[in-house]
Amino acid sequence: MRFLPLLWAILWRKKVRTVFTLLSIVVAFLLFGMLQGVNSAFKQTVDRANVNRLVVANSVSFTENLPYSYLARIETVPGVSQVSYYTWFGPYYQDPKNFIFAFPTDPVRDAALYPERTLPKDQLDTWVRTRTGAVVGKDLAAKWGWKIGDRIPLHSTIWVKADGSSDWDFDLVGLYEVPSDRTQESGFYFNYSYFDEARGFSKGSVGWYMVQVADPAQSAQIAAAIDRLFANSQFETKTQTEKEFQQSFLKQLGDINLIVTYILFAVFFSLLFATGSTMMQSVRERTPELAILKTLGFTDRAVLALVLCESLALCLFAAFLGLAIALALFPALKDVIGVVKVPPVVLLEGVLMAVALALATGILPALRARRLVIVEALRA
Repeated sequence: MRFLPLLWAILWRKKVRTVFTLLSIVVAFLLFGMLQGVNSAFKQTVDRANVNRLVVANSVSFTENLPYSYLARIETVPGVSQVSYYTWFGPYYQDPKNFIFAFPTDPVRDAALYPERTLPKDQLDTWVRTRTGAVVGKDLAAKWGWKIGDRIPLHSTIWVKADGSSDWDFDLVGLYEVPSDRTQESGFYFNYSYFDEARGFSKGSVGWYMVQVADPAQSAQIAAAIDRLFANSQFETKTQTEKEFQQSFLKQLGDINLIVTYILFAVFFSLLFATGSTMMQSVRERTPELAILKTLGFTDRAVLALVLCESLALCLFAAFLGLAIALALFPALKDVIGVVKVPPVVLLEGVLMAVALALATGILPALRARRLVIVEALRA
């Protein structure tokens, strides 16, 4: 008798039970793929942070602005090579569901600070000359069908213009690319001068400053020097490396890694008992059949391997199916986390988890089957 057909027959001996067990494992690994994918995406955001850039924000809260006059003073700090500034604009396009990551900035300063974002020089020059000009990532432009020359209306959920309107119009003058990381092509950048003139409040302020340092090894000292400049002022600052800032920003949402770990632990702990009891019941029901296999020449090791392979086949097939569904659904989260696919490391972790689950739930039934005494088993 061939081994694989025998394994197939064993798996589908109780079709309803097998189907429900498969579904429970599929759902568990679907959750694993989605949650670990999101967790990994947040980790990638932190890992992508540049080590030679600092974020200078208001010490009270990131949502509190800083005076524009701080720019000149920050530039005087030894070790600072470039400075730019940004403000959270918070707009949407056509519908509140269509959120856009948009920021007013200085075109020349932005280009110098982020060389990884490539923008043709003629488009940068046009952006500088065009008061209402904006540049967007190629991925974002492709999503909405925007092209250079289009007039793009955005509705800000924060900033009201002096005339009382929250609708802002921009002329698309450039498309930037990020060859090193295509997921970063979803930004919308426009002229700070237009923004500051038109807004109805908080004129002469910016959300935060981005500072490039000449020597990353001196980042901590430079950050401390910047904060000393504005100590005891009305707008004190908190300066962090880009990586530290990303980490602290994510912590405001909660400890994502810990939350995901707790959820997955609960899911797999329950699954361990459910699948383990199913395997024990399956072996118990097949005690006479396993005894017959031994009388036909199956060794104790062969019977043990058969039960373990049954557990492995069940868990691996369901895990692959669950992870495949997660792969298919994950692109829907692109607008939220900026990642379009489940990172390969998550898939590898999923396969290893499936193997661990199979061994944990199959080892006891397999040992029970290995120790079967033919006479006693047939009598049962």
